[in-house]
Amino acid sequence: MPGALHNRDPDDARHGESDTRRRRLLFRATHRGTFENDLMIGGFVRAHVATLSEADLDALESVMQIPDTDLADWLTGRVPIPPKEETPMLRRMRDFLAR
Repeated sequence: MPGALHNRDPDDARHGESDTRRRRLLFRATHRGTFENDLMIGGFVRAHVATLSEADLDALESVMQIPDTDLADWLTGRVPIPPKEETPMLRRMRDFLAR
């Protein structure tokens, strides 16, 4: 159908971009490089990725920038999360894993 791409609903395009972003985040979360973090971070993302808001996805991407060793220590409770690093998303992940 000629011109069909021009008549697309902008919400459809945003939805497609959001789905791609969620798939990429899930892949990154399950391929961290350490089995422990793949399970912890991947488990959290797998359980929540479909319902996270765009702001939550931004926060999750920020958390995923933290080195694996720090994340593993903080998420398992081996080391307390430093106050300057403690974000709502990091607390949410830690609480999810503590249950």
